[in-house]
Amino acid sequence: MKLKELERPAVQAWSPASQYPVYLATGTSAQQLDASFSTNGTLEIFEIDFRDPSLDLKHKGVLSASSRFYKLIWGNIGDGLLEGSGVIAGGGDNGMLTLYSVAHILSPGKEPVIAQRQKHTGAVRALDFNPFQGNLLASGASDSEIFIWDLNNLNVPRTPGSKSQPPEDIKALAWNRQVQHILSSAHPSGKAVVWDLRKNEPIIKVSDHSNRMHSSGLAWHPDIATQLVLCSEDDRFPVIQLWDLRFASSPLKVLESHSRGILSVSWSQADAELLLSSAKDNQILCWNLGSNEVVYKLPTQSSWCFDVQWCPRDPPVFSAASFDGWIRLYSVMGRSWEVQQMRQADKISSFFSKGQPLPPLQVPEQGAQASLIPPLKNPPKWLRRPAGVSFAFGGKLVTFGLPSTPAHQMPQPCLRLVFISQVITESELLRRSAELQEALESGNLLNYCQNKIEQTSLQSEKMLWQFLKVTLEEDSRMKFLKLLGYSKDEFQKKVAAGLKSDLGLGETPQGRPKGDDLHSNRQQAFCSQTSEHITEEASASSSFFDELVPQNMTPWEIPITEGTLILRERNALCGSRWAQSSWT
Repeated sequence: MKLKELERPAVQAWSPASQYPVYLATGTSAQQLDASFSTNGTLEIFEIDFRDPSLDLKHKGVLSASSRFYKLIWGNIGDGLLEGSGVIAGGGDNGMLTLYSVAHILSPGKEPVIAQRQKHTGAVRALDFNPFQGNLLASGASDSEIFIWDLNNLNVPRTPGSKSQPPEDIKALAWNRQVQHILSSAHPSGKAVVWDLRKNEPIIKVSDHSNRMHSSGLAWHPDIATQLVLCSEDDRFPVIQLWDLRFASSPLKVLESHSRGILSVSWSQADAELLLSSAKDNQILCWNLGSNEVVYKLPTQSSWCFDVQWCPRDPPVFSAASFDGWIRLYSVMGRSWEVQQMRQADKISSFFSKGQPLPPLQVPEQGAQASLIPPLKNPPKWLRRPAGVSFAFGGKLVTFGLPSTPAHQMPQPCLRLVFISQVITESELLRRSAELQEALESGNLLNYCQNKIEQTSLQSEKMLWQFLKVTLEEDSRMKFLKLLGYSKDEFQKKVAAGLKSDLGLGETPQGRPKGDDLHSNRQQAFCSQTSEHITEEASASSSFFDELVPQNMTPWEIPITEGTLILRERNALCGSRWAQSSWT
């Protein structure tokens, strides 16, 4: 799917992944001429805004250059002098290496040119920043010249070793993505030289024994330090070779789907299985190196694309610079062209409408292949969640993440572990819950309640646990009365003493109180009157007591004292039914 386009006969460079918003730098290409046949060089910066539905790029800065460019690269060397926006290095057609401050291009007012050095004898065709040390820049030109520049001191560049023989142009340079002191160079003869900067000498040279390779591009594997790819621009041998330096006698894989010479390759840093290639057959292919198949095909239908590059920040986006003077941005996720065609038609119609609606556009029907570009066959790795977490019932936490094993040692397909852990935030609550669960399972609830009574300091909680314990014991009703402050024996003694003092009854010589029946009936009547529910039997007993009162005495009434009120309140709390069943 095409996202943006820009009409510029230029080379390109993406802003680093840490840069936001995303920018695209363009420099006038030394290999092309525009309609004006101008030989002047220009460096421009454009902002990429995918929220804007139009195909145009937002122009953010422009600078006149002293020469046109063969290669452009954008490096990120941190804060300080360059204010965090990075530096752009341009390789000129006159052997000039120029460094530009991005911040000063975006905000004019200061000199954007940081330094210019002309150490090379020919055009600078290859550039690459070290991914581990951003101040190290490798440049390659004709006559097998390779220089390593330290941006902190550009006066004296160093070389990785003696020049390779026979002398030839350097077509591509690439730093290893895993080992910071390893650099490789690609040569038109088809060989690739791997340099060790610690020893200042080449450690290995790989080349095809058929001598049909004419290398035009080079890229290191993002995860495996010993693997790299070479592409051939020879129309008779348009292949991509995957080499492993541990077995450098022959290529590990050979990819053959282009019909003409391959001009550039780009390895995705977000998914090491995806490799882009552009060729003279007007096709851009995306390869899956795991299955050795083409998973995405984009016919350009216009001209050769001499440079394709993945966007470092937005993984599915890539740019393609072609010899027809256009730079286009695509997405490998795929989409129908119909929406873009309608937008373009509406844009053209706005110039001719003059306020009047135009007649409906009759668009000829197109085949499915022409209107739809399928996305990748398999979901890319950048769509996979690197980690996840979810809470489960019972305080469980389920997590998964990327394994710590290096990528080249992981099995295919990569298996990821899921971890289930217990999250404890209230340890005391969990301990008490475990004790209760253990008591419920064992049935030993009496001891559990007794322990709670002993451990509790608050009187209210202690009383609560005592009542709970009584419910589990035998003869719980009597014990409930005891907890409420009732005693059957003491209560009977108080009633007897009250009756004797109020009625003036003495004892018989035999030691038996007078009116024994009267005593028991009076006690029963008194208990019935203190309850909340007066039954018919209690009413009959009261009338019986009235008949026994002598005529010369006033009717007897129970004295209402403070103790009597307390007894009534306790009786109301307990309930008359329990009291009657316990005392009778």
